[in-house]
Amino acid sequence: MLTLKLITEQTDRVIRGLEKKHFDGAKEAIDKAIAIDKARREAQTKLDACLAEQKKYAAQIGALMKQGKREEAEAAKAEVAKLKEASQEYQTKMNDAEVELTAHLCTIPNIPYDEVPEGSCAEDNMVVKSSLRECKPGDTVGNWDTIPTNGNAKVPHWELAKQYNLIDFDLGVKITGAGFPVYIGKGAQLQRALINFFLAEANKAGYTEIMPPTVVNAASGYGTGQLPDKEGQMYHCEVDDLYLIPTAEVPVTNIYRDVILDEKDLPIKNCAYTQCFRREAGSYGKDVRGLNRLHEFSKIEIVRIDTPEHSKESHQEMLDHVEGLLKKLELPYRILRLCGGDQSFTSAICYDFEVYSEAQGRWLEVSSVSNFDTYQANRLKCRYRNADKKVQLCHTLNGSALALPRIVAAILEDNQTPEGIRIPKALVPYTGFEIID
Repeated sequence: MLTLKLITEQTDRVIRGLEKKHFDGAKEAIDKAIAIDKARREAQTKLDACLAEQKKYAAQIGALMKQGKREEAEAAKAEVAKLKEASQEYQTKMNDAEVELTAHLCTIPNIPYDEVPEGSCAEDNMVVKSSLRECKPGDTVGNWDTIPTNGNAKVPHWELAKQYNLIDFDLGVKITGAGFPVYIGKGAQLQRALINFFLAEANKAGYTEIMPPTVVNAASGYGTGQLPDKEGQMYHCEVDDLYLIPTAEVPVTNIYRDVILDEKDLPIKNCAYTQCFRREAGSYGKDVRGLNRLHEFSKIEIVRIDTPEHSKESHQEMLDHVEGLLKKLELPYRILRLCGGDQSFTSAICYDFEVYSEAQGRWLEVSSVSNFDTYQANRLKCRYRNADKKVQLCHTLNGSALALPRIVAAILEDNQTPEGIRIPKALVPYTGFEIID
């Protein structure tokens, strides 16, 4: 949630940022927030004046009673009664304005950093790094023409999964529905090996492992910005008013909701493996086939809580960590800096990692690494106390390290040989086998 200080002191910058994110009605939304805050402050001023008058009359009443001026004391009491009634009205107006303001601010997205490129859709995202060739200024997804090829047979992962009995998509439909695959034998072992590999690498990088719940309350959803923005994409347990998590970002970041941290303890670095659940309403077609888009999947998330001064450095360290994982998995990859129109509701800047599927002839997103600035922290009331004892909002960051479905798809498709599917060397200690045959 944007802070009122930012909105009121840098109004033009906020409006420009929202327009860069292609948020409809940016100026109107900000004007409304300022108007609601003005009404709240006016009610607060009048309430303070009423309370001051009540205090003054209270002192007078005691003195008048001692002087035997009962009639004047009664008149003063009558004025106090009027002031109390007015105070209640102003308090109600102030409370109503605070509720309205918070609800309104929750509908306004974060504003992007200056380095976020202009653009309205995925085609405008900038390719900033690639394992395939040097990137040039101005490279975008729309004009990117470099794809890898290793001469292997182009068999998609859903056919390989059936051929080697690794994943049963039809059985998942029988048990639950489309988008809930069943991993079998070496398919299950590969999945577990990737989980252990990613967690081990996160541990080496100094992340503390967390095993959080996979259902959260509404307050947690609001804290990280999934609610109300993505309410329709989350599975809702209506009887208990709980939500299945779309990512471990939600429970792990909410550990620090309503918490004041010490600056010396920052940055906090956590990681978590969880199942993730997404309704993916409206998804259809060839791009959702097989493991490309699931309703339930495994993911390792890395989360950082940091100071504003250090958060950009933290963000770069997270990007380096994810890139290192892809290098160890020997997968061709590229890194995109998302344009304003393709960024999430809550992020200030986001980089996507994509791996190439030769069998499908397209790039598959496997990670998003974001810095949210103070946006989530303001909703969470996640703060820290600096060396001067001043309490400030933290910066929050998170990223996939990594999401498994498309990594599995890429490993199967990019490593197929006449003898079988080769396992990347870094994974062999975790799988216990070098080839799927």
